Amino acid sequence: MSAELFELLDEIEAEKGISKDVILDALESALISAYRKHFGAVDDVSVRISPDSGEIKIYARKQVVEEVEDHETQISLEEANKLSGSYEPGDFVEFEVTPSSFGRIAAQTARQVVFQRIREAEREKMVDEYSERENSIASGVVRRIERKNVMLEIDGTESVLTPNEQVKHDRYAVGERYKVFVIEVAKSVKGMHLVVSRSHPGLVRSLFELEVPEIAQGIIEVKALSREAGSRSKIAVHSTVSGVDPVGTCIGPKGMRVQAVIAELRGEKIDIIRYSEDPGQYVKNALSPADVVSIDVDAENRMCKVKVPESQLSLAIGKEGQNVRLAARLTGWKIDLSAVPDSELGDSFKKNKKKRSTRLDDEFTLSDKAAGIELGALDDEALISDGDHPLIDPNDIINIDDGEDFMNVDQNDLDKELIEAGLLMSDEELEQLNKENDNLGGE
Repeated sequence: MSAELFELLDEIEAEKGISKDVILDALESALISAYRKHFGAVDDVSVRISPDSGEIKIYARKQVVEEVEDHETQISLEEANKLSGSYEPGDFVEFEVTPSSFGRIAAQTARQVVFQRIREAEREKMVDEYSERENSIASGVVRRIERKNVMLEIDGTESVLTPNEQVKHDRYAVGERYKVFVIEVAKSVKGMHLVVSRSHPGLVRSLFELEVPEIAQGIIEVKALSREAGSRSKIAVHSTVSGVDPVGTCIGPKGMRVQAVIAELRGEKIDIIRYSEDPGQYVKNALSPADVVSIDVDAENRMCKVKVPESQLSLAIGKEGQNVRLAARLTGWKIDLSAVPDSELGDSFKKNKKKRSTRLDDEFTLSDKAAGIELGALDDEALISDGDHPLIDPNDIINIDDGEDFMNVDQNDLDKELIEAGLLMSDEELEQLNKENDNLGGE
């Protein structure tokens, strides 16, 4: 050992941010352990490292006694006085016990300790950095697939996407890039690893935050979100600025924003719902695309008894109960659905419904005003907005197959008309958007 040790420690402290005192404390502990391992167990030993020369010395501390009973912890009065000073029984004396061959052992130990402390410090630093990314989105590349576990590389760190956190419809391939939600930054024996998910509701929220800058700016708030990964999600949004339509803003021009989210989720359907402080109105919005005849709110039991047209009961319930189940999770209210025969519905209800259909038909030609259309919550669901004011009520999503033939056209002709009106992206535009998203993810 030499003074170069302290020069090295100074460089490590400057470059790695590891305190020299921390390394010296760890080195002293390691040297004591090495001494006891190679030269016998001494209960009370200490290490002294000269800051000038870097020389390492081992000292033993023993109690002075008249008659020695334990040679490891005691020294006779006669031997103590031979060392130096004047001792009496009960005093403690320190003396050097550094072996002549200890220099090689000390050098090896110092090297191991320094490297170990560097690795630990870098690991702790990485954990601290990634801890800030918990509950956020990250982009990873698939490196390999082992027993249904997908191994992702995220900024040089390996992460495991377990089957429980995958979406059943996703098909993973080596080299493909996926966005994931970072649930936790954890330490393991092999180092740090990220616990990530593709099925967590937070992924949908984070994707909207990426695509909709108004959310990051605080103009739009995501109030609640419910998700059945791979199938459908409902998200409730609210505007903090008067005059800004939260639903239209999240949909984006020509539906670009919501379609970018859908593309990343590999086709998962998304309902964007307008949030309301009124529980009845909130539940009504959440049950779209079904029309609601009446709602009876039971605040004490947090239950809403909802009546819908008999012809739309299956639409309100959804496939295997999905629509009403997601609506209940989104609002936090229990929902009790019942049907009203269509023959008992008043003329005003039918008139309002017909009016909404006619209004929707008229707005298809307003390509210079329309900002977006969402096609995705159901195959027969459409929602139009001009960006600032909805052209129809955001909750009045029209069901083409609900018995009223408000648009008797072929689906291909309808898609073509929507594209020409600027309300729907063409296949080429959507493919180009997906390529741009992949390029952004790679950066």
